[in-house]
Amino acid sequence: MIRTVGILIFNDVEVLDFAGPFEVFSVTSQLNDFESFQVFTISQRMDQILAVNGLKVIPDFAIEKHPPIDILVISGGQGTNQLLSDDKLLQWLKKIYSTCQVTLSICSGARLLGKIGLLDHKPFCTHHEVYDHMKVMAPLGIPQRDKRYVQTDERLYTSGGISAGIDLSFYIVERLLGSAIAKRTADYMEYRRLEK
Repeated sequence: MIRTVGILIFNDVEVLDFAGPFEVFSVTSQLNDFESFQVFTISQRMDQILAVNGLKVIPDFAIEKHPPIDILVISGGQGTNQLLSDDKLLQWLKKIYSTCQVTLSICSGARLLGKIGLLDHKPFCTHHEVYDHMKVMAPLGIPQRDKRYVQTDERLYTSGGISAGIDLSFYIVERLLGSAIAKRTADYMEYRRLEK
């Protein structure tokens, strides 16, 4: 079964927040005859995205029209601050969360989950510099500063800053496809996984 992985990107997105998970899921699929995941990027519009430090990216789809999403990856970066007032995007996030199998937030992507109330009374991780802001965004959330990633609820996972998204992505691959496939991908990428 091929699962779709939609990765949310936006202006001032942190590059490794989306590129890390993109690499893990797409390489896993590549090594398994492209039968594991179909990975694509999504943004508010089809306009070019200017990521942190100037990387230019063209999204594959806009939030108005995209394939069904099995796994949603919410990237982080300074641009999440602007998204907190984007009602259309926030409503889209609520809708996709309610229908997809798994949602992952990377780094400060947790801000968006806090804004729509998905972290209330639940454990979460984010970038170490974002925890103070999360006291405002999710005052009822339970921060896990000492964790690299956590399972926040039955279908929601959150990770710490930037590179932690790679480890969380491997964890999801292992849960869905088994440890042998996750190890093969890590070996191919020459990546040494870090645990929770």
